[in-house]
Amino acid sequence: MNKAMEIQRPDPTAIRRICDRASCHPIIATLLVNRGITSPEAIAAFLNPSLSQIQSFESLIDMDKAVDRIVHAILNREKILVFGDYDVDGITSTTILYEFLTATGADVMSYIPHRMDEGYGLNRLQIENTAIPGGFQLIITIDCGSASHDAIALAAQSGIDVIVTDHHTIYDSPPKAFAIINPQRTDCPSGSGYLAGVGVAFCLLISLRKHLRGIHFWENGSEPNLKNYCDLVALGTIADIVPLIHENRILTKAGLEVINSTPRPGLAALIDICGINKPVIDAEDVAFRIAPRLNATGRMNHAHLAVKLLCTPDADEAFTIAKSMHAMNAERQEVEQKIFQFINQYFTHEPENLNKSAIVLGKQGWHQGVLGIVASRLVEAFYRPVILMSFDGDIGKGSGRSIPGINLYDALCRCSEYLDGFGGHPMAAGIKIHKKNLTAFQQKFEKTIEEMGSAKELTPKLSIDCLLDFDMITDRLIDEIASLQPFGQSNPEPVFAADQVDVVFSKMIGTHHRRLSIKQRHSRTSNTLNAIWFNVAGEDQHQKYYDRLAFKLRWNYWNGKKEIQALIESK
Repeated sequence: MNKAMEIQRPDPTAIRRICDRASCHPIIATLLVNRGITSPEAIAAFLNPSLSQIQSFESLIDMDKAVDRIVHAILNREKILVFGDYDVDGITSTTILYEFLTATGADVMSYIPHRMDEGYGLNRLQIENTAIPGGFQLIITIDCGSASHDAIALAAQSGIDVIVTDHHTIYDSPPKAFAIINPQRTDCPSGSGYLAGVGVAFCLLISLRKHLRGIHFWENGSEPNLKNYCDLVALGTIADIVPLIHENRILTKAGLEVINSTPRPGLAALIDICGINKPVIDAEDVAFRIAPRLNATGRMNHAHLAVKLLCTPDADEAFTIAKSMHAMNAERQEVEQKIFQFINQYFTHEPENLNKSAIVLGKQGWHQGVLGIVASRLVEAFYRPVILMSFDGDIGKGSGRSIPGINLYDALCRCSEYLDGFGGHPMAAGIKIHKKNLTAFQQKFEKTIEEMGSAKELTPKLSIDCLLDFDMITDRLIDEIASLQPFGQSNPEPVFAADQVDVVFSKMIGTHHRRLSIKQRHSRTSNTLNAIWFNVAGEDQHQKYYDRLAFKLRWNYWNGKKEIQALIESK
């Protein structure tokens, strides 16, 4: 999909000041200004993220209370249940807390609910069927729990303390848990609402280790090195698409270093199975190659398999699990593609429905585990909020995705009279609905989106960092751009634009991708730039000239060589 380009206009004075102070390329200074990084302190912290920069998280409400309770459980050999979630954030959060508690000698078990059979979050059945008969005295929720009022109340009645660690917004009143560590609490002064669930869990590990040091717990043994958990913190943080700022940037950078230097057996097996053969694995590899395979376990089978993969020290076992996860991911892709094609055919036969402000569709028997991914693809294709539902009899469960500027959770709040339940974020949500309410919900939701979004918000846009002539592209510039990694939310990979571009060579790869060699008409040199254009539209498969092209710049590694390559984003 081609998008309306919006070229940023940063302050030239700020750019010159950064060039002088940081001795960097003017393009790099431009990128820093565009991201709001202008003070010497902010620039130094951004360009040189270090674990030593991590703040103390003692300002997180209930942290001290939670740590005291967990230490009491460790010292008194109480049974602890670590209760997580089935996405990558929940899987990695569960793994790091389980591994840390195991290293203390705690009596601990991990539990991930089944996506289809149990759904998200702690519920009464898990208390009745697992916690009570299992004799657990403490439950620690990871990446969930902030809305589990009934389950937590039942646990308390049964003599089980519950510590909630979460990062989801708390609507209405919080549950009456023993402790709630959640930077989204309205009374929490930490200012760390950007953390993923795994980030909150890591903060708990920092505080736990500090407390255990204080009571000389590690005198007769070596304490865990928390950097060894940063690989999983990076995975969960990247996969949950939280802002890569402050501690998130620091921990992700450190985690990628661990993945590239000493990956645990489970990750090494996944990297092998994925066929990643680049010199350096980056955030994009995690987001689009590693994370989907971890997520596939929860979507197609059971996410506890992913925890087992990440915990195992045995390389052979890791490879066996990774192979099965790879197969699950292939199955997921096949199921996802069938639903996506079905919806595309629906719009081919009823194109008038694409004139609506939102896409709301439901069908009997759609695989619930892939609906969020299909919704994301539809948002990319049609640029409007999407909600897809799978019905089992009269009850439908679904996933929604939105676009920047349209708060999906707020929209669902306005339609709540037609829903049996819902939850989520501004950009993603889940719902439960009775079939009799589907038409009314669809109409109300579409009207709500019309009221919330203007024509401008429903138009796909592409932010351009700056115009960049091909003559300015050098090896040094590509290296300096790479130094701004990891890229992600709030630190997007830079996008440039160039005018008057001729295609001097072109070859289609398969039916959807185009390899090109391009040059600018007004260039002072005869230099050409190699480029790749994925999912190119029909009319662009043979075009020879463009008034303007938007692109990213990367190193391309091929046959032991590397070359500068442009990744075409739009025209």
